[in-house]
Amino acid sequence: MSGSGTFFTEMLVLLAGAVIAAPIFRLLGLGTILGYLAAGVVIGPVMQEVTDAEEVLHFAEFGIVFLLFVIGLELKPSRLWQMRSDVFGLGPAQVILTGLALTGLAMATGLADWQGALVIGFGLSLSSTAFAVQILNDDGDLNSKYGQRAFSILLFQDLAIVPLLALVSILGKGVDETGQSALTGLVVAVAAVGVMIIAGRYLLTPLFQVIARTGAREVMIATALLIVLGSAAAMQAVGLSMAMGAFLAGLMLAESSYRHELEADIEPFRGLLLALFFMAVGLSLDIHVLWSQIGFIVLAVPVFMIAKGGIIYGLCRLMGSPHNDAMRIAFLLPQGGEFGFVLFTTAMAAGLLSSATASLLIAIVTLSMALTPLGAALSRKLLTVEREELEEDFQGAGADVLMIGFSRFGQITAQILLAGGRDVTVIDDSADRIRQAASFGFRIYFGDGTRKDVLLASGIEKAKIVAVLTQKREITDKIVDLIRSEFPNVRLFARSYDRIHTLSLRERGVEYEIRETLGSGLIFGRRTLEALGMGSAEAEAIEDDIRKRDEERLLLQAAEGLAAGRHMLHNRPVKPEPLIKPKHPSPNEEAAMRAHDKAQEAAD
Repeated sequence: MSGSGTFFTEMLVLLAGAVIAAPIFRLLGLGTILGYLAAGVVIGPVMQEVTDAEEVLHFAEFGIVFLLFVIGLELKPSRLWQMRSDVFGLGPAQVILTGLALTGLAMATGLADWQGALVIGFGLSLSSTAFAVQILNDDGDLNSKYGQRAFSILLFQDLAIVPLLALVSILGKGVDETGQSALTGLVVAVAAVGVMIIAGRYLLTPLFQVIARTGAREVMIATALLIVLGSAAAMQAVGLSMAMGAFLAGLMLAESSYRHELEADIEPFRGLLLALFFMAVGLSLDIHVLWSQIGFIVLAVPVFMIAKGGIIYGLCRLMGSPHNDAMRIAFLLPQGGEFGFVLFTTAMAAGLLSSATASLLIAIVTLSMALTPLGAALSRKLLTVEREELEEDFQGAGADVLMIGFSRFGQITAQILLAGGRDVTVIDDSADRIRQAASFGFRIYFGDGTRKDVLLASGIEKAKIVAVLTQKREITDKIVDLIRSEFPNVRLFARSYDRIHTLSLRERGVEYEIRETLGSGLIFGRRTLEALGMGSAEAEAIEDDIRKRDEERLLLQAAEGLAAGRHMLHNRPVKPEPLIKPKHPSPNEEAAMRAHDKAQEAAD
């Protein structure tokens, strides 16, 4: 980037690309990561608006640094200790087995001799922390079982960069540029981690206590940035990744009382720089290499991703992960990683890889990163529904009320019916809910309410009322349609999801339905008015009026469609939420309304 004007212009272009691409890709359901990648490709290789992609990528790597710091803040040391079997068991197994398998593939394709192939294999065995963790964050799965196991693998991969760089040194020159042996470098790295842990435990919290007493918020932010960047630089100086240093700093502050404030201070930097990193990956995509080697790349990318994903799936299954979790991890981590860029560049400098081969590998890694969000979305389509089945036993079933669905709504309803002296037959298809109910001495039957034989066995022909209280509207609709078709004389009550579902159920001939949040919302609003000083009678009158007008609008919508109810009905507003406080008409307004009604009757 030559000159401040050019730098400023390029930053504006990158920011504009992020602002335009992220919302569009989010609306399309493709995720913001793919949006940033696409923006980078358009701005760089296609439009040539930003030419120095390497410098942007180098700066944007601080996004990964801040990301790992935030993850460290959310992950307490005690929890990390619980993950040790995955970090030092599953992690090494994945890197070694994947590295050897991909080394064999590299040798078979003739990309390099055995030394270069070894670097290629182990370089591609590393996954992208930035991509994987961002996807986990977006899906809210970072703290899930599969999310923690995936993160454990990524954590070991970050640790593995030290011995892998040492391996490049050994295969190339035997010692690194400083003359320090690879073994000594490894010892220094381990010692540096120990020093970082001790310093974080005994120095960081007292430091923040001193800074907090000043009351200057900008100093707290500056201190947070200093801690993150300082720890990253310290780890980089001893051969570890900057991200590892930031992660350790965050981990040491995870139990600090300043954790939430630090996270809030760092979050804007993390989000912006991480977006810039994804765009920089798109910027660095070499279109000429892709075009000249298009046949090889089209074949190599899926082969290496499938091989890597298959090994990860098999290892996760061996380590006790269920099929769905193993599938998610396999689709989350099959790509190459940002540390692969470092390894391949270092190997090229050491003479182990040619510049053409290194460029080809970087293109393959970048393309594999771009495919990761799509792979993660695809994995959700391939998951199997794992639902425990219990033996169906309807002995003793048959009561005045047949209740289908026993979630929280159904449990409350059942209490009212039982307290009123009525027998209730309850069926549910959740084995967990059945066991939970049994622990309280309550008997419910296992069965699928969408099946006619289950309804017959549970006594629908004896029931005076059938209450459909399932949680998903599509399941409720399916049960209602079945009952209306096969048992048309049954009195049908149902729980609806929302206003539109209410109208749909009324069209299906349901005798009574109620929106699951209507009653509780009205009561909550009334009690809030009372707490603000309004009398109980006035607050109750307002609640009754809102309920009445809501029903009026429902009747109007049932007759005229969803758009009905927005106009004036006999000069009375019938509006969607938020509803307004009822107003008592003045004598003049009452007279006008009576005159309007008489004129309307005469016209009719």
